[in-house]
Amino acid sequence: MHRRFSRPPLPPIEWAPAAQNRTLGDDEVHLWCASLDQPATEREFLAETLSPDERERAARFHFEEDQHRFAVGRGVLRMILGAYLNQPANALAFSYGRRGKPSLSSAPGLQFNLAHSAGLALYAITSHREVGVDVEVIRPLSDLKRIAQRFFSSNETAQLLALPEAEHEEAFFNCWTRKEAYLKATGEGITAPLDQFEVSLIPGEPAALLANHANPREVTEWSMFHLRPAPGCVGALAIKSRRVRVQCWQWRPGKAA
Repeated sequence: MHRRFSRPPLPPIEWAPAAQNRTLGDDEVHLWCASLDQPATEREFLAETLSPDERERAARFHFEEDQHRFAVGRGVLRMILGAYLNQPANALAFSYGRRGKPSLSSAPGLQFNLAHSAGLALYAITSHREVGVDVEVIRPLSDLKRIAQRFFSSNETAQLLALPEAEHEEAFFNCWTRKEAYLKATGEGITAPLDQFEVSLIPGEPAALLANHANPREVTEWSMFHLRPAPGCVGALAIKSRRVRVQCWQWRPGKAA
């Protein structure tokens, strides 16, 4: 079993109001959080920025709330990326990797990733680096132990179950979001074996990629960050860089145009 880190926990990353300066430094990754539950006028405005295939994807959701949230999430992504590129949001064209990871056809150097849980979305923007982000609402899971034993490594499962029961849910979602962020960054997605690499999970300790059994060098090439974008939520950022500065902002209607 891995021992606890001796270094103190990192201070929480602060989410500031939306920045006016959208310049992305070479050593930076910008994180945005946004509410997917917008008023009707804002939903309609954002929906107008979507491509026909995005509108079709939104329409496939059974529940109207899910349709609205998908459309808002994609519209906000377009607004944010358009601001960095100084292009209209509705002019952006996306392409998709073999596992569905999106990229910009017209600006392949601008790397991004997005995630959402319930009514909250996260967006990560950087340059020329693989990046992934994930977020989850911390919630009770009746089969938490079974899921951990099925998907986590034996070391991760042992660490999780050794914690006081009150910490199980937070530790579980720490582990899950860090694994998800890493696999989204590499483009493998959740179909890759989750037990072939290990991440930190103990609440209060720094996020980290601890091992990759298929490619041990990955541990020296990646950084992870623990995120708290909203009360009751936990998230993770994974980026292929050992020296990176993270800036976090809250998106508001009309602020990322």
